[in-house]
Amino acid sequence: MRLVCLIFFCILLQKPSKAQETLVFEAGQEGHAIYRIPAIISLPNGDLLAFAEGRVNGSDDFGDVNLVMKTSLDGGHTWSPLKTLVDYDTLQAGNPAPVVDLFDPENPQGVVYLFYNTGNNHEYDIRMNQGVREVWMIRSYDLGKTWESPENITLQVHKPNNPKFNPTYTNSDDWRHYANTPGHAIQFQSGPHQGRIYVSANHSQGMPRNKFEDYQAHGFFTDNHGKSFEISESIRFPGSNESIAAELEDGRMIMSSRNQKGDIRQRIIAYSSDGGETWDEQYFEPQLPDPVCQASILNLGELDGETILAHSNAADEEERNYLTIKISYDSGKTWDHLIPVDFTTEPKQLPWTAYSDLVKLDADTLGILYERNKYREIVFKIVKWR
Repeated sequence: MRLVCLIFFCILLQKPSKAQETLVFEAGQEGHAIYRIPAIISLPNGDLLAFAEGRVNGSDDFGDVNLVMKTSLDGGHTWSPLKTLVDYDTLQAGNPAPVVDLFDPENPQGVVYLFYNTGNNHEYDIRMNQGVREVWMIRSYDLGKTWESPENITLQVHKPNNPKFNPTYTNSDDWRHYANTPGHAIQFQSGPHQGRIYVSANHSQGMPRNKFEDYQAHGFFTDNHGKSFEISESIRFPGSNESIAAELEDGRMIMSSRNQKGDIRQRIIAYSSDGGETWDEQYFEPQLPDPVCQASILNLGELDGETILAHSNAADEEERNYLTIKISYDSGKTWDHLIPVDFTTEPKQLPWTAYSDLVKLDADTLGILYERNKYREIVFKIVKWR
């Protein structure tokens, strides 16, 4: 019997209060047909920034897609009008990965980074080397009020040996499709890699292969506040895809990845002891069932020398439903505290949950920004986790 039965039982006992929920992005409003791919961060002053893709004409991944943002000054109870940060004409700008740099000595008030991707063709066509995905970053030096001009970092964090970059290239092992996260990026707060900004990502390599085996997850990072970047080792599982990371104790890191192959409906977990440069341990985690979707992971602090983590995803193995948060008190080895977020008891009926991103509000409280109702809404919910 599916793990969903256990999850549903827990949901019946623990369903969160509707009073803690706020609609942030709504389909058909503020200039876009659909909003997707949520990401959220908290600022040093306690404000929240919520990001998404504003899809002008419909739900397709490719097309006229803008990067948009809203701000909350009261812990997520109310949100500002929509602000468009990147409009790539009729092409796509997406996969927002925000993070705050708190260790730049020239900007002690904090610098907000937003990493994102642009693309000039559909995903399959780019996998066929008929188009390119690029990687960009923009910075804000006033906590999201204004933003600097975008900077293209593609050649530092990607291996796009595409005719756009090298017309004579013929090797079939180049990286082709490319995507950040989705969700927030991270900055190491302590240990030997303190200050490192790390963005989880994935790429396709060479021609498309059966069951999406041309995909692999990886990450990229900077130790000098965005002046230069390096690329991590790739996750060894073919089909590893959308990923997100969290800092652990002693300079270690954990990354949670989607299995695009779908043969094993579980998250791929990888551990690094060198700040995400290489991987010590990689495995499928049966405690984190997944329907081939995105997830979020977040460091909540330490207890007895172990990192407390929160992990959110649609935990139904068959469809995008049963959004849950699970808490680990031992750096991700066990996940035995389950918090239901949103669900439907009738297949294919509303609410229907998909992508999510987590943010820490205080020592006992999380915020979760997530897609619901067949991508018609992105809502923010406040959750007490202890």
